[in-house]
Amino acid sequence: MKMSADGVSARRDFFKVVGTAGVAAASTAAFPLVASADIEVPSQVTEYPFPDNWGLTFDYAEDAKKVRDHMYVATGLGKGAVKMEDYGKNMKKEMIDFVSYYRRFPKIAGKPSFSTLYTSINVLAGHYTSYGFKYPLPEKRRKRLYQEYAEIEKSLKRSR
Repeated sequence: MKMSADGVSARRDFFKVVGTAGVAAASTAAFPLVASADIEVPSQVTEYPFPDNWGLTFDYAEDAKKVRDHMYVATGLGKGAVKMEDYGKNMKKEMIDFVSYYRRFPKIAGKPSFSTLYTSINVLAGHYTSYGFKYPLPEKRRKRLYQEYAEIEKSLKRSR
């Protein structure tokens, strides 16, 4: 498909009038980021209450909140944290169990909270697979995960 010279100049004129800021603003409105909220990343911790409620209850809302809360703590663990390796192993098992069970149900798998939680699970599980359970997450990955956790919390509050 050939474009006439008039079409090219019209496009150039459009960019001259609107400018790159206008194009960027229009693209942001058309394609918003999933977790675009400004999130304050908490500092890493080495001491924390080790949970004793691992595993699923087979109630989606309760399990999603629990997995998100456990992931929130796992994301904030710093180098040398107490029982960090045990926490990571329990966390990975819980994440795998959660995804394996709930992705089978179309009504749940279609929820925004599940999609975002699934993405977060993939990020954290990928970190554990690549770096092991003893190494804390890098700052950039932590920030992204905390943004996703905020989105998950909002979706769960709306039962979505």
